[in-house]
Parts: sequence; C-alpha cells; structure tokens
Amino acid sequence: MKITFKLFATLTDYLPPEARRANQLDLEVAPTDSIARIIEPFGLPPKLVHLVLVNGRYVAPEVRGSTTLNDGDVLAIWPPIAGG
Repeated sequence: MKITFKLFATLTDYLPPEARRANQLDLEVAPTDSIARIIEPFGLPPKLVHLVLVNGRYVAPEVRGSTTLNDGDVLAIWPPIAGG
C-alpha cells in the first residue's frame, strides 16, 4: 500500500536528496508495518522524532511501535521545536 511520508524542519535532511525540496515522498509499505518500522530505514535519531501525526492526529511514543497505517495515510514527523 502507498502512504505519504513527510519530514519537517531539520529532519528533511534524512530524506533522499530528490525529496528534500518538497519535504515528502510516497512510500510503499506493508499493511503490517508499524510507524516505528516505517521510519527505521531513514535513520532518524529517536530523540528527534518528537511530534508524530497520522492524518493530522497525534500518535503517542508508546504506541508508535504497534500503530499501523492504511492506504493513502499521511505520516508526518517534526523534531522538537524551541523558540521564544
């Protein structure tokens, strides 16, 4: 099945070079792949995987290893944001 994978801010550096400008790419994943399994090949440091959304809904860290997606879903990830 196909999903859209989006990385924001400094995490875009973990996307393939051709996907960085748009900060997203389409991925073929198995229906049994969890969020943790989907992001594993990208080598994202766990401490930088802060805000995870599926179709705009927050996914808590404790369920990312068991949460699977559906065809057409959008998986978006942000690093911790600091500001003043």
